[in-house]
Amino acid sequence: MRILGLGTMALMLALGACHDDVRTGAPVANGARAVALLHGADGAAAGQATATEVAGGLRFTIDVKGLPPGTHGAHVHTIGTCTPPDFASAGGHWNPTGMKHGSMNPQGPHEGDLPNLVIGTDGRGAIGITIPGATMAGLLDGDGSSLVVHANRDDMMTDPSGNSGPRIACGVFAAG
Repeated sequence: MRILGLGTMALMLALGACHDDVRTGAPVANGARAVALLHGADGAAAGQATATEVAGGLRFTIDVKGLPPGTHGAHVHTIGTCTPPDFASAGGHWNPTGMKHGSMNPQGPHEGDLPNLVIGTDGRGAIGITIPGATMAGLLDGDGSSLVVHANRDDMMTDPSGNSGPRIACGVFAAG
């Protein structure tokens, strides 16, 4: 079952801070990993995103630097290409199950939906969440996938993008 609301997402974020299965609370061994090195439109390094295979899904962690302060949408996108300046090459959100966008959408969320990323006045921010049902094979399929940070906050409801605005940073996931 996918996340159905903000309360559940907050609970999963809290549980995800430890290395336990979000369904059972049992410790899990780290599995396969993929890393995306993030860059801004100007090519400057902007941090990294990591996907780690855990029991029942993928754990995503994002650690950014040098981005504008505020709340920003962060999503897994369906194509592993990040061509600046607009990163449109990354395609739409990763959505292998055909759900709608957003944890507050009754027909969502999809696998590419991640929580908003809050960036402090120092340009740094981090999030972590486990997405149940997501697989490394799906993430690293034939055309790959990428992690995109958007200029605005995600409203967690509007399909297909949560009104999160232009793409300001992007990185391609690679097995590692």
